[in-house]
Amino acid sequence: MQTTPRLIGRRHLSAALLALPACAAAQLPGATPRQTTGPFYPTDWSGDADTDLVRMTGEAAQAQGVVTHLRGRLLALDGTPLAGARIEIWQCDARGVYRHPRDRAALRDPGFQGRGRMVVGPDGGFAFRTIRPVTYPGRTPHIHVLVDAPGRPELVTQLYVEGEPGNASDVLFNRLAPAAREMVLLRPQPAERIEPGALLAERNIILG
Repeated sequence: MQTTPRLIGRRHLSAALLALPACAAAQLPGATPRQTTGPFYPTDWSGDADTDLVRMTGEAAQAQGVVTHLRGRLLALDGTPLAGARIEIWQCDARGVYRHPRDRAALRDPGFQGRGRMVVGPDGGFAFRTIRPVTYPGRTPHIHVLVDAPGRPELVTQLYVEGEPGNASDVLFNRLAPAAREMVLLRPQPAERIEPGALLAERNIILG
């Protein structure tokens, strides 16, 4: 049986991220919208599939691209943390190639893990070290997310980067209503306090 990946970088999570105000239930927006899984959901979760997608076991160099710390909390509509849920992410590398047998393996960045998973703790917090998403043919930059929470339907969604030119023409992004788009937008900010040259993108995921 595969060992549950550990949450990395937990000591860096800010108190603001881990603590909701008493009136959080009234302030929470609606549920995170569902989107397609896409053609490149990982076929192999064996080996290195932890929360650090930038460093691969056995590879001397880390992944190409801008290191980005993706963080947030997994919550119910009433603000309750969804402890024990499994969350997965996957995305293409800085060359626009997925770690998938049907994509262009010869062009793949060998240093990019391509997918990661973890089980959230009691506070619902999650954290991944990945790269800022880039375009690949026909799509604006995005990160795929899957959430499997006990007793709830599985959620698959995609996270986008605010201000990307490709957002205006991306079919899946534009299928969402404006309020739903806000629920899946990332706003990466410089994160020198976490790691030199890195970005921090925070986005809670809310299950209905």
